[in-house]
Amino acid sequence: MSQKKTPPADDYQIRCPRLGHQIYFSYCRQENQGQPCFKTLDCWHTHFDVQAYLQGELTTEAYEQAFSGKVKPKMLSLLELIDQAKKQKE
Repeated sequence: MSQKKTPPADDYQIRCPRLGHQIYFSYCRQENQGQPCFKTLDCWHTHFDVQAYLQGELTTEAYEQAFSGKVKPKMLSLLELIDQAKKQKE
């Protein structure tokens, strides 16, 4: 049986292992400063052909950046977000 090629609508949710609650694919698609969460392929592969979909939607560079396995430590990401917020406030 072949998988669906398009993501489910936003009335379909799955449990996010990082956040611990239900989320939509559209959130995972842009969770990482406009780029997909690094876990998107793992979380959504049983629900639709997420790899083919994202390869069609992203540039090769953006796809590699999101899923290359080079994930920033959570603390570094948080510090960067805090710095961004401070700069926006100024």
